[in-house]
Amino acid sequence: MSARTRLSQAAVEERRQAILHHVAEHGESRIDDLARGFDVSLMTMHRDLDDLAQRHLLRKERGRAVAFPALTMETATRFRENSALAAKSALCAAVADRVKPGSTVLMDDSTTLFPLAPVLAQLDQLDQLTVVTNSVGLARRLGRAPGVNVTLLGGHYHGDFNSCTGSAVTRALSKIRADLALMSATAVLEGRLFHPLQDYAEVKLAMLAAAEQALLLADHAKFGKTATYAYGTVADYHAVITDTRTPEAEFAAIRELGVRVETVEPEEPAP
Repeated sequence: MSARTRLSQAAVEERRQAILHHVAEHGESRIDDLARGFDVSLMTMHRDLDDLAQRHLLRKERGRAVAFPALTMETATRFRENSALAAKSALCAAVADRVKPGSTVLMDDSTTLFPLAPVLAQLDQLDQLTVVTNSVGLARRLGRAPGVNVTLLGGHYHGDFNSCTGSAVTRALSKIRADLALMSATAVLEGRLFHPLQDYAEVKLAMLAAAEQALLLADHAKFGKTATYAYGTVADYHAVITDTRTPEAEFAAIRELGVRVETVEPEEPAP
């Protein structure tokens, strides 16, 4: 193989996430087929798969890479956190100016919201913002931002997702009145929302009921899919923010429900 320009870490991670999605979609793949498909050397593919296996994102067996069960792949934080980073960052940047000083904001456990923490930390005018979340990971990130007070909703802790659900969470939300809810979804099909776990669907519904206004942030990969539990439609939100790669048919379905769609263009990784 001819010499190639050394890729940035961001580009390497993007390739590894693409490999992960390919293996997840097919269940398993031969390592030599992956190397050819992604146009890298066999040694490079082994390094990529070793990294993904060490993060418990897939299993590396003799001559092949094997996906974990679909439920784990769809919901586990370790899988979601590094997926579609450019799109998530663009979505968060698009809503940062709607977070007002002195307001109370609900945020669910979606890793889509993780890039919002450093954005908020750079807002000089932000003061006395209260964020209420069931996500331990998000609470830790936001806790470093000056002027942000974080309330972590405790309940049944899910280690794979690093967040809490259950009656303690929904009961606490019933006593809160927030100015804004920022949320995402695991799956969206023709305006309908789905989640693989009922407990998380119930938390999302409780957040919607507690907020004056709600925005749905979801990258294109969330659309055109379903999961086990349906929990309403995008009509429960004031707007849907997504990226330009979302299928036009999904845009049309959202607009038919009377909901505004806003699109962002993710930045390409640096070469």
